Amino acid sequence: MLVFLAAWGMLHFWFYANDASGDVPLYQSYGDAVRHGQVPYRDFPVEYPPGALPAFVLPAVPDGSFATWFDWLMAACGAGCVALTAAFRAPRLALPFAAVSPLLVGSLERSHFDLWPTLLALAGVAALVRERHLLGWALLGASFAAKLYAVVLVPVAVVWTLRRRGPRVLAAGAAAWLAVVAAVCVPFAILAPHELRTTVTGQVTRPLQIETLAGSYLMTFEHPEIKSSHGSKSLPNHDGLAAATSAVMLVVLLALWAGFARGESDAARLIRYAAACICAFVALGKILSPQYLVWLVPFVPLVRGRRGLAATVLLVAVLVDTQVWFPSRYFTEFVYTGHLAWLVLLRDVLLVALVAVLALPTSRGASRTASVR
Repeated sequence: MLVFLAAWGMLHFWFYANDASGDVPLYQSYGDAVRHGQVPYRDFPVEYPPGALPAFVLPAVPDGSFATWFDWLMAACGAGCVALTAAFRAPRLALPFAAVSPLLVGSLERSHFDLWPTLLALAGVAALVRERHLLGWALLGASFAAKLYAVVLVPVAVVWTLRRRGPRVLAAGAAAWLAVVAAVCVPFAILAPHELRTTVTGQVTRPLQIETLAGSYLMTFEHPEIKSSHGSKSLPNHDGLAAATSAVMLVVLLALWAGFARGESDAARLIRYAAACICAFVALGKILSPQYLVWLVPFVPLVRGRRGLAATVLLVAVLVDTQVWFPSRYFTEFVYTGHLAWLVLLRDVLLVALVAVLALPTSRGASRTASVR
């Protein structure tokens, strides 16, 4: 954790400090509005689900710079991920990787709130691994309430709890998940039902983003029309391609959930399939913002064996590739000119390769060797 905090401190210097504000001014507007007595969704629109609000409100409570307090909050979430990595029976390189990860992810890690839902999701999986099923389900519900991507972990958790503890504990776990989501979301659904529904549907109906696999392909080989939408650059005239992309992602996720259900329910497979599901959501969806890579950082290095080593190497390549063009060259050499579109496309192809490495079934020979061990 000391190494992690030292690496985090380095994000304030050298090229890491360039254009490091990210979405912090937007978060500050949310936090200041709440501090002055306004109610989220009812009195002002919020782009994110209600579970994200603590990351915006807490840094606005103390006197002083919002950006400084937000930085400390994200550092605490990152340090929590390091501590949770140590709680797993992780591969030897997983903990060092977690410690130096800020240098690989770059300034986007401290300028976006994604470490908050990532910490909750990792804690939920850690609780499931340690047979704390109700706690695990509650934490997964909190992660989903903070950022919707965590829903991809629910089918894996269903299989895990059903096989390890039976239908009664599964029902209790599902009730815990629903209770947490309801406790976070229902008050705002009562106060501002239309605005909260608009926030959720707005995330689901967003157009194809230019940084996705399909979007970066179009940016590399064509000259598509680009418009700003939901705080990102999108391709509004490609709704059919966006729908096809979402369909492919859903098919891959269904295959992953079925693959986990067909095999043994051991901790190593739970971690691997959790990482694969999150990676498939990131790599194959119609939205792919750079900060989504934060979701992968704690999970991928936990995968064991040669598969885990190969996946971690691919993740490092993805992170380094992203730092080359984001944030300093994002607009000048990608959005406006398309000169680095090929580099974004390469990043997305590497992400697809990462999904394949995590998802491909283990050979029978390897399975027998693992069972003997």
